[in-house]
Amino acid sequence: MLSLNLPSYEAKIVQRNGKNVIFDTLRKRYVALTPEEWVRQHFVHFLTDYKGYPKGLLANEIQLNLNGTKKRCDTVLYDKNLSAKLIVEYKAPHVEITQAVFDQITRYNMVLKVKYLIVSNGLSHYCCQIDYNTQSYVFLPEIPSYSQL
Repeated sequence: MLSLNLPSYEAKIVQRNGKNVIFDTLRKRYVALTPEEWVRQHFVHFLTDYKGYPKGLLANEIQLNLNGTKKRCDTVLYDKNLSAKLIVEYKAPHVEITQAVFDQITRYNMVLKVKYLIVSNGLSHYCCQIDYNTQSYVFLPEIPSYSQL
């Protein structure tokens, strides 16, 4: 797999039915190793091991209903009251981060109403903080640590 702009880690990759699968530490099972999944696993590792995010408050592939259709958030961080606090949207490394990607995560946020949105393709990472009082947002210079949220 492609080298990412994220810390490396000892990924558990095995073959099942002739296909590579990677262990997802949040879902506690092996999942298909796609380029997007490669980014997700590295980014979750970065959040937990380098930014102090508690594994017990993170969840992958969270289903939500948006205008009568089922959508899935790639990763959601919850607070201790189990209210969503942050959404992460991943793309494969070859996928450019565009306005359409931000539009996608913003639609998810219409349901969850979190304070932080992160988008990453493993090479470029963007984080914005939303201020609901002023109905504005600001891009942060780096991904905040859990204690900064």
